[in-house]
Amino acid sequence: MTGAGAVHAEGEEGGRGGVRTALSGLTTRGRSFLAAGVAAAICAYVLGQSDLLRVGLLLAVLPLVCAAVLYRTRYRVAGSRRLSPGRVPAGSEARVHLRMDNVSRLPTGLLMLQDRVPYVLGPRPRFVLDRMEAGGRREVSYRVRSDLRGRYPLGPLQLRLSDPFGMCELTRSFSTYDTLTVIPRVEPLPPVRLGGEAKGYGDGRQRALALAGEDDVIPRGYRHGDDLRRVHWRSTARYGELMVRREEQPQRARCTVLLDTRAVAYEGAGPASAFEWAVSGAASVLVHMLERGFSVRLLTDTGASVPGGGSDGFAGINQESADAAGLMMDTLAVVDHSDETGLSRAYDVLRGGSEGLLVAFLGDLDEEQAAVLARMRQRSGGALAFLLDSGTWLREPADVPGPSDRGGEWLRMLREAGWTALAVPRGASLDELWRQADRERSGLAAASGGEGP
Repeated sequence: MTGAGAVHAEGEEGGRGGVRTALSGLTTRGRSFLAAGVAAAICAYVLGQSDLLRVGLLLAVLPLVCAAVLYRTRYRVAGSRRLSPGRVPAGSEARVHLRMDNVSRLPTGLLMLQDRVPYVLGPRPRFVLDRMEAGGRREVSYRVRSDLRGRYPLGPLQLRLSDPFGMCELTRSFSTYDTLTVIPRVEPLPPVRLGGEAKGYGDGRQRALALAGEDDVIPRGYRHGDDLRRVHWRSTARYGELMVRREEQPQRARCTVLLDTRAVAYEGAGPASAFEWAVSGAASVLVHMLERGFSVRLLTDTGASVPGGGSDGFAGINQESADAAGLMMDTLAVVDHSDETGLSRAYDVLRGGSEGLLVAFLGDLDEEQAAVLARMRQRSGGALAFLLDSGTWLREPADVPGPSDRGGEWLRMLREAGWTALAVPRGASLDELWRQADRERSGLAAASGGEGP
């Protein structure tokens, strides 16, 4: 829930361009009356008709009087905005609640309220608020929806004041605005075992830690203030000095999600493009692995890692999964194509043998990048790649769904390097590909005697 701070919009703006501001608010009707009055006055002067002169003066003075009265109107109105929710997946709706409070001692007239929203969220909402009594309140709401992820500003609010004759309209703007974050779509994934993970990671690792218990007995020297109940007498007898048990939390299984954002690796744009599918797939895997209890991180081809606050770049053990997921979803909401030409920076971030499971969403490759990925496989406990070949995504769905010739060559090279690599056809479901990857990894593990690649 996001709220805009209460601000006041008063009908009087001091002396800043008073006359010009009042006259600029004349409507088409007001300008027509003023022009007709001036024309009638000129004609009356030329023809010497005093009656026509009085009519012209009346027509000309009426819009000016309305503008002056409206300009000096002292409405003191406080407005606030609340988003529900403030973070929404692409294609889903969010509701924006607006509240107006009359903080003056005088009632208001008829007010028109409108909120500024980007065109991708829908039309600009407008509301007509009837007379608000002193201390009164009015609440309205509208819905916004976007198929494109991103961060969109909402506001500032605007109040349009009008006189009873419709001669003049003045706009008073509030100063605050809010931001709606549209995150990628997240597809639920089945809780497969991911057979073939490297030893020490995944479900099997978690079960072993559960059997070992939360307090691994690692003795250390006694320090002033240590609880004497933690004294480990066997180690004390062995080392000849007072030793206490040290609590060490077991390591969680790790997963790194690599997102290829290179502009040269993708073709096409829009919600149905290959790049948007890759972003949505990365978001789905991140959320899924967090729900399974993994320590996860998001890595891009630029070498940027999220979250990056910990010493190893992963979401810490004591960090709430919801907070870690929110941080990575906010990053994916605004991620765009990079100017990188290769994946070497991402390779430099990986550490040999300590990265756990590596899940990569890749665009078009070349021989050099395929070689980098082959070396990257050696720095992970297990590797799973989803290859989005532009040659496949630019074809019509009725065409042959298999990868292009070049895409098939990169798949073969990745598989020879130990990756479980899958081609992603246009409009494919990540759920089905996730199950297929599990079947292929399980088959490789069985063929190699039960140990993963």
